[in-house]
Amino acid sequence: MRVLPVSLGRSFNGLWFGTGSANLGDGMVLFALPLLALAVGASPGGVAAVTTALTLAWPVFGLHAGWVVDRVDRRLLLGGVNLVRALVLTGLTAGHLAGALSLPVILVAAVLLGVAETLADTALTSTVPMLVEPAGRNRANARIEATINVTNQLAGPPLAGLLAGLTLALATGTGAVLYVLAVAGLATMTLRRTPGRTRPAGRGDVIAGFRFLWRQPVVRTLTLFTAAMNVVWAAPTALLVVHAVSPGPLGLTAAQYGLLMTAMAVGGLLASMAVEPLRRRFGVTTLLVADAVGTVLLVAPVALNANAWLVSLGMVIAGAGSSVWRILVATLRQNLTPPELLGRVYAASRMLSWGVIPVAAALAGIGAEVWDVRTVFAVATGLAVVTLAAFVPFALRTDLSADVQPTADHRA
Repeated sequence: MRVLPVSLGRSFNGLWFGTGSANLGDGMVLFALPLLALAVGASPGGVAAVTTALTLAWPVFGLHAGWVVDRVDRRLLLGGVNLVRALVLTGLTAGHLAGALSLPVILVAAVLLGVAETLADTALTSTVPMLVEPAGRNRANARIEATINVTNQLAGPPLAGLLAGLTLALATGTGAVLYVLAVAGLATMTLRRTPGRTRPAGRGDVIAGFRFLWRQPVVRTLTLFTAAMNVVWAAPTALLVVHAVSPGPLGLTAAQYGLLMTAMAVGGLLASMAVEPLRRRFGVTTLLVADAVGTVLLVAPVALNANAWLVSLGMVIAGAGSSVWRILVATLRQNLTPPELLGRVYAASRMLSWGVIPVAAALAGIGAEVWDVRTVFAVATGLAVVTLAAFVPFALRTDLSADVQPTADHRA
């Protein structure tokens, strides 16, 4: 078996650096925005609305994001998107320092950041095949995933919590600087053009990725299961801060909440570093089923009113499973999709799988207002168990290994 070199090339390293810098900014911002909402006196429903606003772009703009990514230079697009993010955060920082922030302003900023995320994430995953040969893609995706876990979840929340302990403006301002730094790394990329790549020009081309996804049974089914699990994930994304930060039941400070959030990143980081030996040892099916189990453990401790240590344990397991799921499914999608459709297929997948998050987050916020946070987590736990029960039969009867680790003549 040929051993891949340590380096995947200068261009990939540029993408890798840009991804790390931008995702460190993401981790700080996603941590800071709900705290900004709490700082202006938002209710639990208002805090959940921030998550709704951040993710609303996927169902509304997702297909068009894929169309844009497949149409323009991805290096220029990634650079421009990160500059826009920096400007939005600069505005939030200035507004907070001036005491001029309100929940509607935060929600508008969240919508803009959400639109930027659809473009950045779609461009990122569809750029990897333009930099890395098929044999190295699983490894490249694992590196990207590990970097996202380290920066977005492991380092971002505690760093944002530390800075927020002084002032929230430091967290948002630092995020703006990090987005600017990402542009420097992305500028070093040289993209390899793929044969047959065309410039889409009409509505039919906008939905071409969705058509391909829906006709590809494995990609379609995994996308739908991802959507079901994301409904569950919407509850902690929208409401865990209310349960965790004082005066919530866990009674944590902002800095302690940042450390709690790193638990998920620790699991994801360890799993992303070990995904290849784990795949060879246990197989793709076992690993994907393990993620479905982890989704149950993400929400069940809060529903059962467990202490912070058990909540953290559940987040470690859930983070590990989620990381492995993203790596394997990303590689599978890249290997099964024609190069000229990569951006649109990824966007269509995200539109379906992430498009449920704003609705689920909004419903979670309503449920927290009508009942309480624990009741919302109890409902999420029930849905996670049902999803697990449905996924196991599909996973057992479907051979995914060949698509995740293609043979030499497998179409990339």
